[in-house]
Amino acid sequence: MIPKELKYSSEHEWIRVEGNIGTVGITSYAQEQLGDIVFVELPETGKEVNKMEAVAVVESVKAASDIYTPVSGRITEVNEELNDSPSLINEDPYGKGWIFRIELRDPRELDELLSAEEYEKLTKEE
Repeated sequence: MIPKELKYSSEHEWIRVEGNIGTVGITSYAQEQLGDIVFVELPETGKEVNKMEAVAVVESVKAASDIYTPVSGRITEVNEELNDSPSLINEDPYGKGWIFRIELRDPRELDELLSAEEYEKLTKEE
């Protein structure tokens, strides 16, 4: 199940944009590949970041994986619930498992991301 209303990066992050704020997480496909997530290193609130910069780390029983920001901007909020319950990413990757929110510097960057159909095709090729 890939939500149609979201945009996707080829590195398996999703972004939901409301106004000038994007909420970012990893896809269901990504969390399935990682397995049980045991720790999340969250980005620093207020930090300015550039598109496809590694801003967080997700550790699972299998591996640690960098999380990249799909757009440039300023981190405005992080999901503190992941500190106590990193498994929220496994349980609800598109909802309670969000990782950070970012104020978009250039909304045109969204046009460079994948649609749900394009992302689904990517995952079938991997």
